[in-house]
Amino acid sequence: MPKDPTPESVTDDDLFGAITVRLDGREGEVVVEGASVPRVVLRRTTGTDRADHVPIGTRDGAVLTLTVDGAPAELDLARGRVTRRSYRVDVRYAGRSWRLVPGSIPSSRLLRGRERLGDFSSGGDGRVFAEWRRDAAPDATDAAVGYALAAAFGTGGQPMWMMALELAGDLLPG
Repeated sequence: MPKDPTPESVTDDDLFGAITVRLDGREGEVVVEGASVPRVVLRRTTGTDRADHVPIGTRDGAVLTLTVDGAPAELDLARGRVTRRSYRVDVRYAGRSWRLVPGSIPSSRLLRGRERLGDFSSGGDGRVFAEWRRDAAPDATDAAVGYALAAAFGTGGQPMWMMALELAGDLLPG
């Protein structure tokens, strides 16, 4: 049986030009590349269980590998429970660190160290949009890592108070 083609999305990034994102949730792989950014690959270990609510299929960092330009990077994922912060994803590579954390319902903030670089939006279908803070001077590695994380894990999250209201509404009879 032929394999379905991997969904591919090309974004014309304001600062970095054409960036291609390929997301294959079934196989557990995200590939980000472009003429002005390093190639980033995020993979789920073959044969591991797939969670449908996460685009790459898992939030278990033990079964994920991340490479930037072919070199390994460290990946640390929070458990993804109730608070927005619990959905954070941290990356360490070449003496630098990044964090993607939900900032609003549709988007997540990308931080390099403590500096906010911009906001990413992705609905989990491989299409990713970035809005850069130009005063932060993001570079090509920032972009590639941000696109990969947004595609692999999706972006955004409801505030805790909204989730509490929904839970309370679900408990009411009627």
